[in-house]
Amino acid sequence: MGWPLSKSHLDDWPRAEADTYIDLAELSFEGEGGALGEPVEHLVKVAEVYRYEDVGDLTTHVYNGNILLIDYTSLASDDLALKRITAELKSAVRDCGGDVAVVGKNILMATPAGIKIDRAKIKGAF
Repeated sequence: MGWPLSKSHLDDWPRAEADTYIDLAELSFEGEGGALGEPVEHLVKVAEVYRYEDVGDLTTHVYNGNILLIDYTSLASDDLALKRITAELKSAVRDCGGDVAVVGKNILMATPAGIKIDRAKIKGAF
């Protein structure tokens, strides 16, 4: 049995012409919700916080139904700012029925209503 991507297997695949392309916006797969251009219900947004005043803009995204991954590395040594930021985020997600948790080193996740964060980590086998 050969490797899946060995040269003998690659020879069986059709060759693409240099002037052809695949329009990914029109691409859909069986069992998928639809084409890639369809509107989605929730977005995952990545943000960085540099000061407490940045949190006001971020809570708007949670109220709009988006999931936030917030990098607070620049404030990791400022305990007072971190307490204020986490209190503000907790208040915002409590208002909209969401959840907030630390999910990595210097990374917070805030979710809107209907999405809860599982605190148990999935670990791979060694």
